Amino acid sequence: MIHLPLMLVVFYLAMAFITPLLGRLKKFSSRYFGVAVSAAGLLIVGATAFHVFDAGPFRYFPGNWASPVGIEIVVDEITVLLQLTIAVIGFLVSVYSVDDLDREIDERMHNWFYVIYFLMMAALNGLVMSFDLFNIFVFTEIGTLTACAMVAIKSKRVCLRAAINYLILSTLGSGMILMGIALIYMVTGHLNIGAVAQVLPEATEAFTWNVRIALSLFVVGFGIKSALFPLHLWLPDAHSSAPTPSSALLSGVVLKVFIVVIGRIVFQMFGVELFVQIPIPLVILTLATMGIFLGSLFAITQTDIKRMLAYSSVAQVGYIFMGIALVSARGATGGLLHIFNHAVMKSLLFTAAGAIIYKTGIRKIDDLNGIGYKMPLTMAAFGVGALSMVGIPGTSGFFSKLWLALGALDAGQPFFVLVIIISSLLNSVYYLPIIVRAFFGGGSGKFTMDQLPWKMLLPLVILAAINLYFGILPGSLVRLAEQAAAIWLH
Repeated sequence: MIHLPLMLVVFYLAMAFITPLLGRLKKFSSRYFGVAVSAAGLLIVGATAFHVFDAGPFRYFPGNWASPVGIEIVVDEITVLLQLTIAVIGFLVSVYSVDDLDREIDERMHNWFYVIYFLMMAALNGLVMSFDLFNIFVFTEIGTLTACAMVAIKSKRVCLRAAINYLILSTLGSGMILMGIALIYMVTGHLNIGAVAQVLPEATEAFTWNVRIALSLFVVGFGIKSALFPLHLWLPDAHSSAPTPSSALLSGVVLKVFIVVIGRIVFQMFGVELFVQIPIPLVILTLATMGIFLGSLFAITQTDIKRMLAYSSVAQVGYIFMGIALVSARGATGGLLHIFNHAVMKSLLFTAAGAIIYKTGIRKIDDLNGIGYKMPLTMAAFGVGALSMVGIPGTSGFFSKLWLALGALDAGQPFFVLVIIISSLLNSVYYLPIIVRAFFGGGSGKFTMDQLPWKMLLPLVILAAINLYFGILPGSLVRLAEQAAAIWLH
């Protein structure tokens, strides 16, 4: 059972390499193959999660080379939370893609889309369980390159321009991360996070500024990749111009994985004490607050629905960073809750928007009048996601914001409770009018069933159901997030 995490990464890598070969077969369908592979990955993650819930976290050393010499894989509650998020969203997006890809991507590129997708899944899963800086950097680069390719694969000028901008800024972030790794290795002689953590207090006394600069480089480098304001400049173009499945994956899971890597490095390598000694938490809280407000204000001004959702992600990333920077148990729990909840919410919203574009070709928000009568299931699902983004009780987004607010009070920072309340009102300004416009903005007044393939509707219904389930019965998800937060703040 302990071999499953490594098997998962190897499995996705193997599928990436054999997909072009299978594509030579006349009857091969990469789309259904993608669904089958994603389902198998979900089963592997489910088995791993069950083992962790039953027997507790475990560490695995490929080749039996123990740290600090060998590679260390850590499978704990943080890993489980992220891998479940990746697997669930990945599977549902793969089902959605079966019909949507025909509209989004040239048929000749379908096989390559799934090559990129499998490589991305391998990188993301590898990132959340790697416990040494070398492998984190390798998987970060694979994840970055595949994310850029996910944007560029549409082969339109706007997509290529967005992908190039994404690549340039991500390369800058990668350079900072690499310099941070070099500084840490220079002062400690280790790349394993646990080994570095053991000797870092002594190294900090001798090389104080080296360590502080390294910490800052990690935060800024991964901050670029996770779109922390104002390092988000690549995000609006990339997420709005990418194919809908790519948008759902990029906003739903890719951003979150890089944020979790920041948390693992900051708390499990540098430690809480060093983190709070430097004004980095204050800087992050300031930037997160600016991102929450300005991301929402930019979203309000958008006329294109996918671009509005992209700017919304800038604001939502701010909530997660706020949870990290509060350095309180309930704050970190709220941030981790929002990682899962926002993945579900934003994947739901992007796929619902994609379904509208698929059926009607409409992207402008002003043209959505009465769309709720033509596509009631799609717009009902969109409504669930929108209400959850606002934080309405009964949706999963409510509990994310509740725990963040409680964490702010625990940290003696009541100002951020006000930030959460005001930002929720701003969220309502650009989400609720879409629902009102769809159902009360005209139309025939008679509902007709959505004329969409069931493979596009089913993921929307499941994502909406997940959202409502954890909005009513959040206990199991909250406990998992609390256990994950305890690892960071032990």
